[in-house]
Amino acid sequence: MANVDFYEGANMPMAQNEHTHQMNENERQIFDYLIKPDDSYDANGVYWADLGIMRRIKFVTAYDAKEAGRELSNIWAMAKRDPLEPIRYYMRNMVIPGAGLGLEGYVLFSIGNVTPLFQAAFANCWKTYKTCNVQWINAVQYLEIVGIIVGQILVGILGDWLGRRWGLIQDATIMFIGLLMLTASWGVTQNGWVICYAWALFFYGIGVGGEYPMTATSGMENAVGSGKVSTKEDRLHRGRKVTSAFLMQGWGQFFNQVILIILLLIFHHGSGNPKYSEVAAQWTYRVSFAIPAVGTLWLVYFRVFKMKYASKQLVAAKKKSKVTGYDTQSLKLTFTYFGPRLIATAGGWYANDVFFYGNKLFQSQFISVITKDSKSIMPGWLYNLINVGVSLFGYYAASFLIDNKLYGRKKMQMLGFLMDFILFVVPAFHLNYYESKAHVKAFQAMYFLSSFFNQFGPNAVTFLVAAEVYPTPIRATAHGFSAACGKLGALTAAVMYSYISIQQRFYVVPWFGLGGMLVTLLFLPDTTGLDLKEQERRWQFIRAGRESDYHGVAVHPKHLSLWERVRGVGKHYNAELDYQQKIEEMRADWEASLARRGEEKAGYENDDAQDESVWSSDISTYFEKTSRSPDLRGMEKDGNGNVVH
Repeated sequence: MANVDFYEGANMPMAQNEHTHQMNENERQIFDYLIKPDDSYDANGVYWADLGIMRRIKFVTAYDAKEAGRELSNIWAMAKRDPLEPIRYYMRNMVIPGAGLGLEGYVLFSIGNVTPLFQAAFANCWKTYKTCNVQWINAVQYLEIVGIIVGQILVGILGDWLGRRWGLIQDATIMFIGLLMLTASWGVTQNGWVICYAWALFFYGIGVGGEYPMTATSGMENAVGSGKVSTKEDRLHRGRKVTSAFLMQGWGQFFNQVILIILLLIFHHGSGNPKYSEVAAQWTYRVSFAIPAVGTLWLVYFRVFKMKYASKQLVAAKKKSKVTGYDTQSLKLTFTYFGPRLIATAGGWYANDVFFYGNKLFQSQFISVITKDSKSIMPGWLYNLINVGVSLFGYYAASFLIDNKLYGRKKMQMLGFLMDFILFVVPAFHLNYYESKAHVKAFQAMYFLSSFFNQFGPNAVTFLVAAEVYPTPIRATAHGFSAACGKLGALTAAVMYSYISIQQRFYVVPWFGLGGMLVTLLFLPDTTGLDLKEQERRWQFIRAGRESDYHGVAVHPKHLSLWERVRGVGKHYNAELDYQQKIEEMRADWEASLARRGEEKAGYENDDAQDESVWSSDISTYFEKTSRSPDLRGMEKDGNGNVVH
């Protein structure tokens, strides 16, 4: 059904009406089952977004409760068979798909975590800059971000060109080599060591950057399935699947901080207090990088030998469009039809990353008040550990609610941006008040809340929608571009914070939250509950230059941005016409399947053969009796009522 070959009947609503009137009750029930799944349509065949508000709430809550009960029953059944089976299921479906992000989260956030240790142990180099060039010290952070941006754009394009599997393998390989470089980085002088360390981070960053579009697109597309009929898993849990992979980044941060604390205690004689020796600092940071290198090597193996079908959906999309290599036409059409969506995904991610860096402002300020005159790095590490724990709650809350049709992606991102704006603007105009010893606890509370709403909001949503709102052929490119704009936000913050005071930073940062909320409101469509294959179906009409002939739910006002609704994109939505059109598309697929069977019987091999289990005897009978081709009427059938040749 998703394969839209534009046959003559697609523009014949009268003929379609005549055919639908010829349906018997059994045939209509089967078509309703295939075209109007019960998780998206009520008992009367009305799409959930077309229901009145009270009926919509009743329908969504009832079905979500039913689905939650089904999942809990499955977990209980697994646990009864084997107590460890639910854990294995979680590892297989949530942990392994996000392993690359977990490993890169571990390493990237380690850079910020080990910097205070370097400043304490190598003060002449990292703090006073007597033995090292201050520009190279600053370049450590800048080159890391630039490497990520290069990877996001480059691998995003290559992932759409050569395939998801190739991108996943090369990402893991680059990260593994980069970790070896980081672990072994050295120099004749300390400044030479810093230069080697900075370039190793740049190289590692290329792999990290590519991990963003590759993990998002492969995780999303693997949830969809490859048959003609979309899966319930895609419609109900696509967001959770992708977000569950993304939240592994939070676990990477958590384990990095735990391991750094343990390693420092091991190599610093069981104490976390100064004075820190150069030997202890070297062993701590090098071993902390060597540990994820082992995991990354396993990731290379897994992606080479266990992910051979990661490019399946991309290959299918290119076959439909008769494209080999990079689909430049889809790229041009994306800018034409989805340009404002790029403003939403790229602009929202940019604003979010400014906030993500801004969150560290809180930590440095309240720690300086609580631990006045302390030179130990442990308080900062321990508070960071608490903050990561709070962030993980935000990640998990996002994964549980991101597919809820009454809340979903857009509302979650807008609320997250709004709350971060409020939580920054309040202390911005009363900074001295909140920095005082008497009120620092309130300052801490705002810090932890801003971390929670950043994850339970834009940080989780931007990663998902930057792939989800675009068609398969350029999905990785669009995600990579949006993510690169996000890192430009991080670079903006890193550079800007070097030239303005703490007070000025608090004045500047909140407005990025307000801007992110407005961009989301205007330009981001809400894809919560939207069948991804329906979006691909609309894309086939756009590619054929027939956008106005598409009448499905992908142009339902609920799934369009405010900008798209104002432009009238949703005016062609018509549920009845779409139902008739889908039947005609299924007819075309059925006729194509008959042709394939004829070719196979004649001894020809067909590499494009598709799953034909959807064609029941009732559907075949209906298509035969309403066929416009006399050659397809009165065909011989087997004992099950299926057409034979």
